[in-house]
Amino acid sequence: MTASISFFPVGNGDMTLIKTENGHRILIDMNIRAAADDPDEDTPDVAKKLRERLTRDSHGRLFLDALLVSHPDQDHCKGLKKHFHLGPQDSWSKLHDRILIREIWSSPLVFRRASRKHVLCDDAKAFNSEARRRVRKVRESPWEVTDGDRILILGEDEGGKTDDLRNILVRVDEEFSRVNGQNDRSMRARLLAPLPACDNDDENLLSKNNSSTILRFSFSGGGAGDRCRFLSGGDAEVAIWEKLWDRYCKHADFLSYDILLCPHHCSWHSLSEDSWSELREQGEVSRDALSALSQAREGATIVASSNPIKDDGNDPPCIGAKREYEAIMRKHQIYGSFECVGEQPTVRSTGVMEFEIGTYGSRLKPSLMMASSVVGSGAIGRQALAHGNGKS
Repeated sequence: MTASISFFPVGNGDMTLIKTENGHRILIDMNIRAAADDPDEDTPDVAKKLRERLTRDSHGRLFLDALLVSHPDQDHCKGLKKHFHLGPQDSWSKLHDRILIREIWSSPLVFRRASRKHVLCDDAKAFNSEARRRVRKVRESPWEVTDGDRILILGEDEGGKTDDLRNILVRVDEEFSRVNGQNDRSMRARLLAPLPACDNDDENLLSKNNSSTILRFSFSGGGAGDRCRFLSGGDAEVAIWEKLWDRYCKHADFLSYDILLCPHHCSWHSLSEDSWSELREQGEVSRDALSALSQAREGATIVASSNPIKDDGNDPPCIGAKREYEAIMRKHQIYGSFECVGEQPTVRSTGVMEFEIGTYGSRLKPSLMMASSVVGSGAIGRQALAHGNGKS
């Protein structure tokens, strides 16, 4: 089976479907807007596009092998209750025909920090409740957990609350290949965040955006290992990328990628603490955050899951952030490109941006290559960058 990564046109939101070479399907986030159900609206029907890419089990149920909500913003979980089955799989209804989630990937820190100061939307509350139901099932009868009850905990909770869940717990820095209780030899994922809190962390570092789950995947293609590395960072902002560079600057390969989903829909605030609308090009780019996000391998693609990017004061998406990402390719002479999902294949007619992963790496499917641009040649270094008007 050909591995692939598909980015759905969901405006300023995220919805990414991974298909591994071993056939597992993993969805990261969703933004299934109600307007997509209105035939008079031109909002892409991403629920239909997702269903077309899934298969049914022996009971006729469409299913995902795993679902991750990177953090509980509405533009990362909208449509969950309407389109996905929640609760035990025995209660699945043919009438509603919702998508069964065999395994949930959940970070308790994300929801714990979010709920302190931010009211969760209904879909976020539903995801959190489903994760808690599955954890209870594991605690009550761990040997009876099957499809529809499985959960993988990404990161330790506060106060030792996950110490008894070691069989389903992935700690920060650890790699895993498990999908729905099975080892998938065609995939490895390393958990990079959310990072545990430190005594000197300010409140901003513990916000819901900055508690986003960050994973760096490595996928096989054509039977060969490590053909494509994918870095997914939710809405993590500049302070987190600075911390990640401080943590991994001597192991920068942990941050390397062939495909980067640029965080927070190509937001300036993943690169700078300054306001783009107020300072524009005079805003100061963080040297360390840029270094963390610059570990591209030759031929890399940086993808913005956002509305079309314009030269205006909007953020996100931000034209200034786009220029910084494009400069990564030029400065380090990489054959690569920057792509915006909201502009492919055209602004008026957006489609699913799909990358196929084969023996020679990842490749944007031909139907969506018309807007691609190629810049430079060569390979990127692994040291901190002296780029733009950055700071130490």
